[in-house]
Amino acid sequence: MSKYTTGELAKLCGVTVRTVQYYDARGILIPSELSEGGRRLYSEGDLKCMKIICFLRSLSLPIEAISQILKEEHPEKVISMLIEQQEEALSDEISDREEKLEKLRELKNGLRGKTEFSLETIGDIAVIMEGRKKLKRMRWMMILTGLPVTALQWFSIIFWIVRGIWWPFAVWVLVAVPWGTAVSLYYFNHVKYICPECHEVFRPALKEAFWANHTPSTRKLTCTACGHKGFCVEVWGGDEK
Repeated sequence: MSKYTTGELAKLCGVTVRTVQYYDARGILIPSELSEGGRRLYSEGDLKCMKIICFLRSLSLPIEAISQILKEEHPEKVISMLIEQQEEALSDEISDREEKLEKLRELKNGLRGKTEFSLETIGDIAVIMEGRKKLKRMRWMMILTGLPVTALQWFSIIFWIVRGIWWPFAVWVLVAVPWGTAVSLYYFNHVKYICPECHEVFRPALKEAFWANHTPSTRKLTCTACGHKGFCVEVWGGDEK
């Protein structure tokens, strides 16, 4: 079985010799044996224990707390819980950093090809990026809820043509009108638009928005701030009404 001197143990654990000596003095990590010359020798078990101590110190646990944990009847249970907490915290941190990286890439792509851009331009791109996932999720929700309504429409038309029975179409109308109204109200209460002239984020009147000429991501509207009429970029508008 391998034996390690104080210096070797310190090197393997990435700490100073003085740190190992300090833990020995505090009774946290006492060497398994002494050599004939009086040198401290640490076993494989001591090395594992030292690595655990270093891990607990990386969690900012005080020396006294580490000493108490190691004296527990089942210290491995406490350490296991601390490891799980650290793993969860690191996973959250990685997710947060990946999200920030994705935003930076989207901002970079948004600015690509622009010979000139201003703070307003960057601000517009930031607003678009911020709610892109929520806007996409809402659109998918509308599509999925609309599939049964569309299926009922085609069924009622075919049934009317083939069988000459019209009442399924009437049922579809009774379903489609309230559904369309509810979805439209929900949609326009959760989106806003960016004016390309003054960069104001605004919500137009429902009637104008409903009948306006539009593309999947823009709508021809009149800005409520500067009065400019033209295609404005659609963005997530939150839950306000």
